Amino acid sequence: MISVDHLSKRYGAHPAVNDVSFTCEPGTVTGFLGPNGAGKSTTMRMICGLTAPTSGTATVDGRPYRRMGNPGRRIGVLLDASAQHSGRTGKEVLTVAAMTLGIDRRKVDESLERVGLNRTAAKRRVKAYSLGMRQRLGLAYALLGDPGILILDEPANGLDPEGIFWMRGLLRDFADAGGTVLLSSHLLREVEAVADRLVVIGGGRIVAQGAKAELLAASGTVVRALDMPALHTVLSRIGLTATKTTDGGVVVQADAEAIGRAAADAGLVLLELRPAGSGGLEQMFLTLTAGDSVKESVR
Repeated sequence: MISVDHLSKRYGAHPAVNDVSFTCEPGTVTGFLGPNGAGKSTTMRMICGLTAPTSGTATVDGRPYRRMGNPGRRIGVLLDASAQHSGRTGKEVLTVAAMTLGIDRRKVDESLERVGLNRTAAKRRVKAYSLGMRQRLGLAYALLGDPGILILDEPANGLDPEGIFWMRGLLRDFADAGGTVLLSSHLLREVEAVADRLVVIGGGRIVAQGAKAELLAASGTVVRALDMPALHTVLSRIGLTATKTTDGGVVVQADAEAIGRAAADAGLVLLELRPAGSGGLEQMFLTLTAGDSVKESVR
């Protein structure tokens, strides 16, 4: 299990991560989502002991990563697929890792085969690998010690559609066998397809977390009117706030009936009125991180 408790990281006056707390349970895939600069990678680096937190704690099975004697046997980590010795072959990279972890070198071939790197690919130097091949090698490295936990940052980056589908199956099988997966990705539809739980971060803070089905069901109502300024006035009058969507509508945290009645009383013509959850994870993500996205675009 991964436990993050009131974790914060400041760089000078800038709070990169601000009081973040969540858990990842065995048997589940947790999707960790947020815009660029939201604090995802910093949080994952703190979990893995690569960045020291300003405050708070992050533990894996009750212990900080840095205090584990041989963490690769319990936690598989892929934070940067390019962080491999480019002059070594794929097999050499894993052989060195096997020696470091103290495991049988026969696991190297098994791990390469598991991620779809054949003997020819295993003999090529990493500098000749495509990004997708480096991702597969990085995942083979993470799986080498037969860990019970995987922490993966953008593992599908550079994979073709077939490779993305393959990775989805691998992660689902890993979790179904009792493993714990923390997965950060910009491929929202793939996260939606494989994740059991979601943690959404924006501006360094958690803006939503919970079971995927519950979050998607509680995403509010999408509304679009012929006269949008008038709609905003009506919503404000009844104490509701609206978040803009990418197609000119708004998302309101209220049920469709309440919004429809208020619009009817004001004589407004509605062009759209539907549950936001019907737009899936993509719509929910845009709604929850709208403010953070605006800040990034201004910068």
